[in-house]
Amino acid sequence: MKLDSEHLEILAMIVEKGGLTEGAEALGKSQPSVSRTISNLEKRLGMPLFEPGRRPLQPTHFGRMLSEIGMRIYALNREAQTLAQNFTKGYAGHIRIGGTPIFMDGVISHMLADFQERAEGVQFDQSYGYFDSLLGKLRNKMLDMAILPMREDQIPVDCDFRPLIPGRNVIACRAGHPMTRKGPITLQEIDAYSWVAPPADSPLFRDLKGAITSIGSENFRFTFSGGTLASIQSFLIRTDCLTVLPYSVVYLMKGAGQIVSLPIKVAHPDRKLGVLTRKGEALSPMLKTFITFLEGQCENLECRMANEARIAKGRA
Repeated sequence: MKLDSEHLEILAMIVEKGGLTEGAEALGKSQPSVSRTISNLEKRLGMPLFEPGRRPLQPTHFGRMLSEIGMRIYALNREAQTLAQNFTKGYAGHIRIGGTPIFMDGVISHMLADFQERAEGVQFDQSYGYFDSLLGKLRNKMLDMAILPMREDQIPVDCDFRPLIPGRNVIACRAGHPMTRKGPITLQEIDAYSWVAPPADSPLFRDLKGAITSIGSENFRFTFSGGTLASIQSFLIRTDCLTVLPYSVVYLMKGAGQIVSLPIKVAHPDRKLGVLTRKGEALSPMLKTFITFLEGQCENLECRMANEARIAKGRA
């Protein structure tokens, strides 16, 4: 015998609320229609679901057991409705995201965590890479989006690029470094220290060499190279080495009180950190919501960095 799951939900709500009228109101149905449903269900089953003549209504043992099943069906239906609504509104789903290591670890990971707090139904699958590998995975639909620094002339014709943060680098060192206690910094003083370099195949490695050259240094030497952001940070805080990092990364690291930037102007890259997606492909609600969230977070970050720069300039 196959029973209609909706009939079991109606039975469950009547038992839960303690009456036909109350159950009908909870379900948004009329009392007569609910009464007919229960009457038809009893005829189909060939036995009563409520004790005859009892007021308020009292379910029979069989009726209560069926109502418990109906309540589980009701709860599962509500869960399914919530899930569907969250997917439609962009608060649930699966995002495969790839990005350059320094930015992913130093900036974007904070935003992933903040977004997950707002949209508990999201699942991130994150990986690392640079332009060529990320573009290949994006084209092969192994990624839904990539986050990386790019120049305008680098944007592939089959992709869309949404800029998030302009390229801006700083010379970074540990808090308490001898250079942080000095006044104007001379090139001779800078050349006394060795450098920590990011992976050689990263855009930031080229930025580092360009930045060092832009301040007139030609005798720079590398003590450590090729590490992750975490290993670069660990090395910096235990040595007097210097490095070049995106300002946004250093700004977010400053909260821990271990890494600071030096007041030295260096050449900035002509790139912007942004989101790369496949052109002409409809984005899922989840992806649209997340990209909009990233744009808002990066705009807020830019405002905070600009405000701090104004305060520092006013103190100078």
